[in-house]
This record gives sequence, C-alpha cells and structure tokens, in this order.
Amino acid sequence: MKYIPRLRQHYGEKVIPALMEKFKYSTVMQVPKLQKICVNKGVNTATQDKKTVDVAVEELTTITGQRAVSTKSKKAISNFKLRENMPIGARVTLRGDQMFEFLDRLIAVALPRVRDFRGVNNKSFDGRGNFTLGVTEQIIFPEIDIDKVAKISGMDITFVTSASNDDEALALLTELGLPFKK
Repeated sequence: MKYIPRLRQHYGEKVIPALMEKFKYSTVMQVPKLQKICVNKGVNTATQDKKTVDVAVEELTTITGQRAVSTKSKKAISNFKLRENMPIGARVTLRGDQMFEFLDRLIAVALPRVRDFRGVNNKSFDGRGNFTLGVTEQIIFPEIDIDKVAKISGMDITFVTSASNDDEALALLTELGLPFKK
C-alpha cells in the first residue's frame, strides 16, 4: 500500500466537493489545485561572509526535506558591494507529496508557534491566484535547533495555484486549512 499524505487525501475527499459546490464547476478538472510551494530566503550579509549562504541552504534543506540551492545575483550593485553571480540567498521548490507534507507541518506545527499569531493576512494575493506568506523567524519550524542558530532570519513562502483569480485561491487555501484572519 502506497503512502498518501494527509492533506492530499483531505484535498481529494473534502476540498474538491466543497469547491465544486461553492463555485458551481461543471467538471472536477476546473477545481483549482495547489501546483507548487516555493520557499525563498535572502541573506543580507552574504556580501561580507560567504558561509551565511551555506547556512541558509542547510536550514532550508532541513525545514523542507528537499535539497535547497543557492541563488545568485543577476546584476552588480556597487552601493551594496554586490558583484554579478555572487551567491545571495537560497531557494527550494516543492511539488507533489513533499509539498503536501511541508504544508501540513506549516499549518499544524510551525504557524501556531509564531508569537501573537492571529492568522495569516489575506491581502498577499497577486491577482492571478498565487499567495505569498512572509515568515519572520526560521525558528518556528521544529526541525531547526534554536541553540545552533547564529542569526534569526526570515523567508518567503509562495503558494502557486491553478486558480484563475484570488477568490478561488483563497477558498482553496482556506479549505486546505491555512488560518486566514477573519
């Protein structure tokens, strides 16, 4: 028997029928789905210390369970002491079962650990059905050992959906369990 992530099973059993009823889709193929989750972390001290990018790559790899890659600068900016093709951050793109596992851990474990958490702001949609969530501290994830963290930094988590507008994407992410502000 093959392992199916809890949120993927929830999507098939509960989310699809709820969205079909709400938006009156004629076929199941019209129901929006989560295509990928992109986690991006910029490192502002990368120009002074090259090892901070390696630490960011290792942290993202630990958090997501998939190997992260370093991102390089596209242009040289002299005011920031930045040269072209200099490593300045880390990113990872999650799809399939790893995406659903990461989303499950984010909703159930990481977001409740945020101080004074009142819900996710629902104003961060881009107009095409994609949602970006900013996390200010990487220590909300239980995979990160607080004692070994040298510097607290944040990351951006982007949810890419097949929804055609923001209302459909909001309904999809709400049904998946993302706690939006009321």
